[in-house]
Amino acid sequence: MIAKNLRIIYMGTPDFAVAPLKELIENQYNVVAVVTAPDKPAGRGKKLRKSAVKEYAETQNLNILQPEKLKNPEFNKQLQELKPDLNIVVAFRMLPEMVWQLPKLGTFNLHASLLPQYRGAAPINWAIINGETKTGLTTFFIDKEIDTGKIILQEEIEIAHNDNVGTLHDKMMQKGAKLVLRTVNLIAEGNYEPKAQNALIKDVSQLKPAPKIFKNDCKINWEQQGKKIYDFIRGLSPYPAAWTVFQSIEGDKILSAKIFEADYLPEKHEMITADIDSDKKTYLHIAVTDGFIVIKEIQLEGKKRLKIQDFLRGFDIENYLIDPKPSCLI
Repeated sequence: MIAKNLRIIYMGTPDFAVAPLKELIENQYNVVAVVTAPDKPAGRGKKLRKSAVKEYAETQNLNILQPEKLKNPEFNKQLQELKPDLNIVVAFRMLPEMVWQLPKLGTFNLHASLLPQYRGAAPINWAIINGETKTGLTTFFIDKEIDTGKIILQEEIEIAHNDNVGTLHDKMMQKGAKLVLRTVNLIAEGNYEPKAQNALIKDVSQLKPAPKIFKNDCKINWEQQGKKIYDFIRGLSPYPAAWTVFQSIEGDKILSAKIFEADYLPEKHEMITADIDSDKKTYLHIAVTDGFIVIKEIQLEGKKRLKIQDFLRGFDIENYLIDPKPSCLI
């Protein structure tokens, strides 16, 4: 098969990028090098930690490159000497033009959304936060502007009501691996017609961005409607995680807590926003404008992640209030 003879350079770092690389190797594609992030110190001992892609690449005895800077002349010389036909990018850094223009067949990226929607660093998070019921995957040729290049293939994926970032990530990871293989074959055979994203945009104002999410953006706004808060929590779970603040009634303690799992219970009530309803043993409900957010899994700062029953056994909930202040995001 023509595609098997292509000289491919694969670029990726996290778990999401392992599955497509594994698919290429198991199908005997010619990956002449893997480019991934440098090892980084992690944990209390500050031991160097390898990227998920590097760990897999080592098991396959692949040629591994870990440049600190992608514009480094020595690194670019290494790439040129490899004479790549095609670069494949999955969950990696933004490439300089000298890198993505090098292969004769171009450089394509796997993006976790149906472009042109959700361009940016956090498309999985934002699709769930915005309450979408479907998203998808896109392979496209890298161009000068981020996530704007011509589309090769797309595949739609449903977002279940109870999906969070972790479960949706895993669905997309496996489907993405297959989409990468299909894309490589089409490029090798010349059997494709890339579509300009501008042709798919009817109204620019309808485009939804997916910018990087920071910790301060993740604070829950309890003044929002319950469905929106529910989507916000699952759209940030398990990482970076939505959070809120518990303040003691006396005002001498302020504790932050990450919420990993919750549900929305639509129900009329006369409670004030962010008021706590709990039997102090089995359930913790937070009042919102149109019902309650049912907390199922929580992690107090400096403590372990716990199911709500275990949390309530060790936390005197009746002596605390919740800060209802809004988040920057919702």
